[in-house]
Amino acid sequence: MPAKTLRSKTAIRRLHQQYASVTGRAMTIAFLLQDWDDPYNVGGMFRVADAVGAKELILTGHTPVPPHPQIHVTSMGHHRRIPFRYFERHEEAVARLKLEGYHLVAVEIAQDAVHYKHYPYPQKLCLVIGNEVNGVYNKVLGMCDGAVFIPMAGKGKSLNVVVAAALVAYEAWQRPEEASEPAETSPSPSEP
Repeated sequence: MPAKTLRSKTAIRRLHQQYASVTGRAMTIAFLLQDWDDPYNVGGMFRVADAVGAKELILTGHTPVPPHPQIHVTSMGHHRRIPFRYFERHEEAVARLKLEGYHLVAVEIAQDAVHYKHYPYPQKLCLVIGNEVNGVYNKVLGMCDGAVFIPMAGKGKSLNVVVAAALVAYEAWQRPEEASEPAETSPSPSEP
């Protein structure tokens, strides 16, 4: 008998709660969105943040902030569930998060970046996701505690920012506690 799509909100919620209780680890996760241009991406990020139980989004620079019609469209109401803070200066946001005890990890193709599946994600994590075109700025990258990259098999050099953030966040969240120690070393991207 073919499976049926769950339609009831209660059944969907129950399925997610059962899965999270046995798979996801207890952790505090936040996302810093550095100078994002596209409000639709920001809206999508509110959905990802809700999906992984994130504490908040930190929006910096010229990143669009709610209320914004395009954010509302793609967030599907999640912008009302997930708290966010805005900082005009990226460095100020990073410094504040460090004071609050966050371990900042840039999702960026950078020298010494670690394969995203091999990074020892800590209990209190903030993923730094850079601008859609220019990535994480070098000054901010230098303030981060680490960096991870996602290998690409095709000709493109990177994924959409929301997709990349979701992939890394789910890896960090679903990893068992004991796997949060450094795994085997993977080659890091190097400059040609």
